[in-house]
Amino acid sequence: MSMLIALALALIVAAPAVAAAAEPTPSPASGPLQTPAEEEYGKGMRAKRAKEWSVAVASFQKATELKPDFPEAWNELGYALRNVGNYPQSVKAYDEALRLKPRFPEALEYLGEAYVKMGQVEEARKVLERLKPMDRKRAQELADEIAKAK
Repeated sequence: MSMLIALALALIVAAPAVAAAAEPTPSPASGPLQTPAEEEYGKGMRAKRAKEWSVAVASFQKATELKPDFPEAWNELGYALRNVGNYPQSVKAYDEALRLKPRFPEALEYLGEAYVKMGQVEEARKVLERLKPMDRKRAQELADEIAKAK
Protein backbone atom coordinates (compact mmCIF):
# COMPACT_ATOMS: atom_id res chain seq x y z
CA MET A 1 0.00 0.00 0.00
CA SER A 2 2.83 2.43 0.76
CA MET A 3 4.16 1.92 -2.77
CA LEU A 4 0.84 3.15 -4.17
CA ILE A 5 0.95 6.19 -1.92
CA ALA A 6 4.52 6.96 -3.04
CA LEU A 7 3.50 6.63 -6.68
CA ALA A 8 0.49 8.90 -6.16
CA LEU A 9 2.66 11.50 -4.44
CA ALA A 10 5.20 11.35 -7.27
CA LEU A 11 2.43 11.97 -9.81
CA ILE A 12 1.05 14.90 -7.82
CA VAL A 13 4.50 16.50 -7.60
CA ALA A 14 5.24 15.93 -11.33
CA ALA A 15 1.82 17.07 -12.62
CA PRO A 16 2.52 20.84 -12.63
CA ALA A 17 5.77 20.36 -14.55
CA VAL A 18 4.09 18.10 -17.10
CA ALA A 19 1.19 20.56 -17.51
CA ALA A 20 3.57 23.47 -17.99
CA ALA A 21 5.52 21.56 -20.62
CA ALA A 22 2.30 20.74 -22.49
CA GLU A 23 1.18 24.37 -22.77
CA PRO A 24 1.75 25.85 -26.22
CA THR A 25 4.44 28.44 -26.55
CA PRO A 26 3.04 31.62 -28.07
CA SER A 27 4.42 32.33 -31.52
CA PRO A 28 6.05 35.70 -32.20
CA ALA A 29 3.38 36.54 -34.78
CA SER A 30 0.61 36.24 -32.20
CA GLY A 31 2.04 38.41 -29.47
CA PRO A 32 3.51 41.84 -28.89
CA LEU A 33 6.48 40.99 -31.13
CA GLN A 34 4.39 41.56 -34.27
CA THR A 35 5.73 44.04 -36.76
CA PRO A 36 3.62 47.12 -37.53
CA ALA A 37 2.78 45.58 -40.92
CA GLU A 38 1.54 42.40 -39.23
CA GLU A 39 -0.52 44.47 -36.80
CA GLU A 40 -2.16 46.32 -39.71
CA TYR A 41 -2.74 43.01 -41.47
CA GLY A 42 -4.46 41.69 -38.34
CA LYS A 43 -6.68 44.78 -38.21
CA GLY A 44 -7.53 44.23 -41.84
CA MET A 45 -8.43 40.60 -41.25
CA ARG A 46 -10.72 41.56 -38.36
CA ALA A 47 -12.38 44.18 -40.57
CA LYS A 48 -12.72 41.60 -43.37
CA ARG A 49 -14.49 39.17 -41.04
CA ALA A 50 -16.83 42.00 -40.01
CA LYS A 51 -17.31 42.98 -43.69
CA GLU A 52 -16.09 46.50 -42.89
CA TRP A 53 -14.53 46.86 -46.32
CA SER A 54 -13.30 50.45 -46.15
CA VAL A 55 -11.53 49.72 -42.84
CA ALA A 56 -10.06 46.56 -44.38
CA VAL A 57 -8.82 48.48 -47.43
CA ALA A 58 -7.12 51.09 -45.23
CA SER A 59 -5.48 48.48 -43.01
CA PHE A 60 -4.22 46.31 -45.86
CA GLN A 61 -2.94 49.38 -47.72
CA LYS A 62 -1.03 50.43 -44.61
CA ALA A 63 0.37 46.90 -44.23
CA THR A 64 1.64 46.95 -47.83
CA GLU A 65 3.17 50.40 -47.34
CA LEU A 66 4.98 49.22 -44.21
CA LYS A 67 6.09 45.96 -45.82
CA PRO A 68 5.91 46.09 -49.62
CA ASP A 69 7.04 42.44 -49.95
CA PHE A 70 4.01 41.05 -48.04
CA PRO A 71 2.07 38.98 -50.63
CA GLU A 72 -0.71 38.00 -48.23
CA ALA A 73 -1.43 41.66 -47.47
CA TRP A 74 -1.51 42.48 -51.20
CA ASN A 75 -3.93 39.60 -51.77
CA GLU A 76 -6.23 40.73 -48.97
CA LEU A 77 -6.02 44.31 -50.22
CA GLY A 78 -7.21 43.05 -53.59
CA TYR A 79 -10.07 41.19 -51.93
CA ALA A 80 -11.17 44.23 -49.93
CA LEU A 81 -10.91 46.50 -52.97
CA ARG A 82 -13.00 44.05 -54.98
CA ASN A 83 -15.65 44.13 -52.27
CA VAL A 84 -15.92 47.93 -52.51
CA GLY A 85 -16.23 47.63 -56.28
CA ASN A 86 -12.78 48.98 -57.16
CA TYR A 87 -11.95 46.20 -59.60
CA PRO A 88 -9.03 47.83 -61.47
CA GLN A 89 -7.13 48.50 -58.21
CA SER A 90 -8.10 45.05 -57.00
CA VAL A 91 -6.45 43.50 -60.07
CA LYS A 92 -3.30 45.55 -59.45
CA ALA A 93 -3.13 44.31 -55.86
CA TYR A 94 -3.57 40.67 -56.93
CA ASP A 95 -0.91 41.14 -59.61
CA GLU A 96 1.52 42.40 -56.97
CA ALA A 97 0.71 39.47 -54.67
CA LEU A 98 1.39 37.10 -57.56
CA ARG A 99 4.59 38.90 -58.53
CA LEU A 100 5.84 38.34 -54.98
CA LYS A 101 4.47 34.79 -54.70
CA PRO A 102 3.78 33.34 -58.17
CA ARG A 103 2.30 30.09 -56.84
CA PHE A 104 -0.47 31.67 -54.74
CA PRO A 105 -3.74 29.85 -55.52
CA GLU A 106 -5.96 32.12 -53.44
CA ALA A 107 -4.68 35.23 -55.24
CA LEU A 108 -5.19 33.55 -58.61
CA GLU A 109 -8.76 32.59 -57.77
CA TYR A 110 -9.57 36.09 -56.55
CA LEU A 111 -7.90 37.64 -59.60
CA GLY A 112 -10.06 35.49 -61.86
CA GLU A 113 -13.17 36.50 -59.93
CA ALA A 114 -12.25 40.16 -60.29
CA TYR A 115 -11.96 39.68 -64.06
CA VAL A 116 -15.41 38.06 -64.07
CA LYS A 117 -16.84 41.06 -62.17
CA MET A 118 -15.26 43.35 -64.78
CA GLY A 119 -16.82 41.34 -67.61
CA GLN A 120 -13.39 40.13 -68.79
CA VAL A 121 -14.31 36.46 -68.98
CA GLU A 122 -11.45 35.56 -71.35
CA GLU A 123 -8.92 36.95 -68.86
CA ALA A 124 -10.64 34.95 -66.11
CA ARG A 125 -10.31 31.79 -68.22
CA LYS A 126 -6.56 32.41 -68.63
CA VAL A 127 -6.25 32.72 -64.86
CA LEU A 128 -8.27 29.51 -64.46
CA GLU A 129 -5.76 27.62 -66.63
CA ARG A 130 -2.92 28.83 -64.39
CA LEU A 131 -4.87 27.86 -61.27
CA LYS A 132 -5.95 24.32 -62.29
CA PRO A 133 -2.60 22.58 -61.66
CA MET A 134 -2.19 24.32 -58.30
CA ASP A 135 -5.54 23.92 -56.57
CA ARG A 136 -8.43 21.92 -58.02
CA LYS A 137 -10.98 23.13 -55.46
CA ARG A 138 -10.26 26.81 -56.05
CA ALA A 139 -10.14 26.18 -59.79
CA GLN A 140 -13.63 24.68 -59.62
CA GLU A 141 -14.89 27.70 -57.65
CA LEU A 142 -13.49 30.03 -60.31
CA ALA A 143 -14.91 27.85 -63.09
CA ASP A 144 -18.34 28.11 -61.42
CA GLU A 145 -18.07 31.92 -61.32
CA ILE A 146 -17.07 32.01 -65.00
CA ALA A 147 -20.02 29.76 -65.89
CA LYS A 148 -22.44 32.09 -64.08
CA ALA A 149 -21.10 35.03 -66.11
CA LYS A 150 -22.16 33.53 -69.46
